Amino acid sequence: MEVSLIPCLTDNYAYVIKDQQSKTVGVVDPSESSPVIDFLKKKELKLDYILNTHHHFDHIGGNDDLKKIYGAKIVGFSGDKHRIPNIDIPLQNNSNWIFGKSKVRILHIPGHTLGHICFFFEKEKIAFTGDTLFSLGCGRIFEGTYEQMFSSINKIKKLPKATKIYCGHEYTFKNAKFCLEHDVENTNLKNKFKKIKELRSKNLPTIPTTLEDELKCNIFLRCDENKLKAKLDMNKLKDSDVFKKIRDLKDRF
Repeated sequence: MEVSLIPCLTDNYAYVIKDQQSKTVGVVDPSESSPVIDFLKKKELKLDYILNTHHHFDHIGGNDDLKKIYGAKIVGFSGDKHRIPNIDIPLQNNSNWIFGKSKVRILHIPGHTLGHICFFFEKEKIAFTGDTLFSLGCGRIFEGTYEQMFSSINKIKKLPKATKIYCGHEYTFKNAKFCLEHDVENTNLKNKFKKIKELRSKNLPTIPTTLEDELKCNIFLRCDENKLKAKLDMNKLKDSDVFKKIRDLKDRF
């Protein structure tokens, strides 16, 4: 599987994916069409599928143009058919979909929105997490509950550690500063921050990250760690309540 990162708008990422065997081509979360069209023309590719993780306009804004130009089929969550226009392939939680020669498992991960999903390419160990899990962060809770978001994060935590995480935005630098403020002794995090600063100083993307890195460095994935709870003076709280407090702190950061 070949994944090409396409910067869109101010800090969004769309991803053009190509199955090498079947030559099937898709795009994940095209917030606008022009950068995607330019890339496809340059590479002389035809677009077969448009994959949407959720209905927000900065993730589906390019859908209509790309569908009109290429006849691509729109793939999304069945429960969001009323909010993602013209879904051709509606998918449900834990369903499997075939992209070229690749098996894709669909995870329903509500919280940021009620209809948010993750596309997990099982053999390739690639996850498109949209605005649920970011590098060193997680999405704001707009429609769901803290409990739903916490549960969704835990679904992603159960994927193989080698999984590459492709998220919807370049938020990593600010997310790292927040994590460091509350987890200053984390050596893995400090080392990762050095790499992040170097990449961003060259205007290079920090994505993809790996689930293994996130488990070591992302404070939102570590709400069950007693050592971290003690540092935050939250050792008497349930894991889900720790998550809520950290998410509230991030909202005010």
